[in-house]
Amino acid sequence: MADLVPYHDRDGFIWYDGKLVPWREANLHVLSHGLHYASAVFEGERAYGGEIFELTQHSQRLYEGAKTMDFTIPHGVAEIDQACREVVKANKLTDCYVRPIAWRGSEMMGVSAQSAKIHLAIAAWDWGSYFPMEQRLKGIRLTIAQYRRPDPATAPAKTKAAGLYMICTLEKHRAERMGYADALMYDWRGRVAECTGANIFFIKDGVLNTPTPDCFLDGITRRTVIALAKTRGLQVVERTIMPDELASFSECFLVGTAAEVTPVSEIGPNKYQPGKISETLIHDYSAAVQPKKVAAE
Repeated sequence: MADLVPYHDRDGFIWYDGKLVPWREANLHVLSHGLHYASAVFEGERAYGGEIFELTQHSQRLYEGAKTMDFTIPHGVAEIDQACREVVKANKLTDCYVRPIAWRGSEMMGVSAQSAKIHLAIAAWDWGSYFPMEQRLKGIRLTIAQYRRPDPATAPAKTKAAGLYMICTLEKHRAERMGYADALMYDWRGRVAECTGANIFFIKDGVLNTPTPDCFLDGITRRTVIALAKTRGLQVVERTIMPDELASFSECFLVGTAAEVTPVSEIGPNKYQPGKISETLIHDYSAAVQPKKVAAE
């Protein structure tokens, strides 16, 4: 569902190349290389109670992801961390979404753009649940995507690169037109991979099963949920999952910065019942992302 206020026409501030600028002035030229050739990397982060969850992990991934795109962000990880905090504070936000993005500028236009300036911008805004709450509580419905996650030999598949999300947008649109919330994507080999913007877990006989992230993003939320499950004494198995196994699982849920932990009730003809394990991990994740209170001396 589209926001009522367009993203280009809002009050507030965006951190842009080292300084906070008024929101409406954070613009780039139409001939920016990042727009034409997808030479951009980005992050999605959430702040809870004014603190960004796993901020440094996100900043590090952004910085390293840029290197896989053959450019270096002219700001270190600590500076990116601080800029993200400044944006949240400047916009007087506490619970919000944070979006850093780095891209090649407009100095060169063509496939080769080695001398293009590298830009970094960071925005933050109020953003609730990625899926409507009424859907989350009963489990969302997924269809099967037509496009597949690419072979790592054809693209930097494990980088949060802008171009890799083109097929995600296409599949998300197709799913929503069909009345579904999202789509499950297979990889180029026909194995279960992820959804358009979230990793996926399946439960069978009390064991969590999740696809091995060898050709898609090993999400920070994914790793957090695995750690939380293991703390609970739950077994987590990262493995190849084939489509013909989908009918054998009892529970299913998605995880991601935007999705948080969202149960799934249906994937195509396969039905799932959000149960105790999904509920427990929803609560554990909600507790984990809240700022830790320092005991008074």
